[in-house]
Amino acid sequence: MSDSGSVIAEAERVSAPNYSPLPVVVSRGEGVWVFDVEGRKYLDCISAYSSLNQGHRHPRIVAALVEQAERLTLTSRAVHNDRMGPFLNELCALAGMEMALPMNTGAEAVETAIKLARKWGYRVKGVAKDRAEIVVCRNNFHGRTTTIVGFSSEAQYREDFGPFTPGFTLVDFGDLAALRAAITPQTVAFLVEPIQAEAGIIVPPPGYLTAARALCRERNVLFVLDEVQTGLGRTGKMFAHDHEPGAAPDVLVLGKALGGGVYPVSAVLASRAIMTLLRPGDHGSTFGGNPLACAIGLEVLALLRTGEYQRRSKDLGAWFLGCLREEAPTSVTEVRGRGLWFGIELTPEAAPARAVCERLLELGILAKDTQETTVRLAPPLVVSRGELEWALERIVGALAERA
Repeated sequence: MSDSGSVIAEAERVSAPNYSPLPVVVSRGEGVWVFDVEGRKYLDCISAYSSLNQGHRHPRIVAALVEQAERLTLTSRAVHNDRMGPFLNELCALAGMEMALPMNTGAEAVETAIKLARKWGYRVKGVAKDRAEIVVCRNNFHGRTTTIVGFSSEAQYREDFGPFTPGFTLVDFGDLAALRAAITPQTVAFLVEPIQAEAGIIVPPPGYLTAARALCRERNVLFVLDEVQTGLGRTGKMFAHDHEPGAAPDVLVLGKALGGGVYPVSAVLASRAIMTLLRPGDHGSTFGGNPLACAIGLEVLALLRTGEYQRRSKDLGAWFLGCLREEAPTSVTEVRGRGLWFGIELTPEAAPARAVCERLLELGILAKDTQETTVRLAPPLVVSRGELEWALERIVGALAERA
């Protein structure tokens, strides 16, 4: 077997340098643990950005994948398959929505939601042709397509990729007055993450989502929630918007954990009135709604229906957040979180966060840095209290070294 150094050298020789991975080569995963090519063991607190909520290679999800792969994997949407209807029916029931449109990646799902919102604006609200506006938040992360990076406030995401799609207005996250001021007669939607992920696990003020939802209804604007990372148990509820009464969206965007950590599955959900604005040929995806994806998604939803993952995330997350806040050394200015999702904010002197993540790697923990000063932690929802206690000691120790 190759050693880590030679594997990394090969990858860097033939792969475009659009990532700067931690210097580890993972070759196997099970539950909350992964193993590198030398056999070293790590607690995965990245979870592929919430894609691995059920852990690595969950036996029921893998069994569903294998069983379906032995029968049928892909048809395209040129014909029906026997898995898509049952999957979307379960998904709609779980989310309290009437119809869904299956895609593959989170970015594709966000693009789909943008198209839906614009079509609704023209066909239902009566916005003049090509004048639709969508309000988004600064420090958002909705994907990497040219349309999406065009309304990012992160300079690097935009550099050298213009010209950008017009029709987007940026406001500060959590600022209801700014949202109210940004809405015009041409505004068709407010697109927002319930908790900002790439920004460093930024939780909005209490009541913000409920108030934003009410404002959107008052001004005849679609409330579109991107729950690609926050949904499906990560924050201690099925969806992050469930933490606030009256915050249910008009359009819900899901992905990542919907594929159980084994396959890309995403979806956009909305009312029948919104979804049936689409006509054959308006939108599509060769792989969207394929039988393999739908069989996996069905098993993911069955696991979520037990409520176990949500309870574990809520209870263990509250305990771990309290421990982090209590034990944080002087290198930490703030610890944010909800459920099993945490952002540890470093002082300028303790930054960069990448250095902390590299130290955690040496200690057997995979963690991800963002915004130079934030260490993000997102263990699989199957993690035990004992495993978190083991991690806590190492995390606090690594942070103390930066004090």
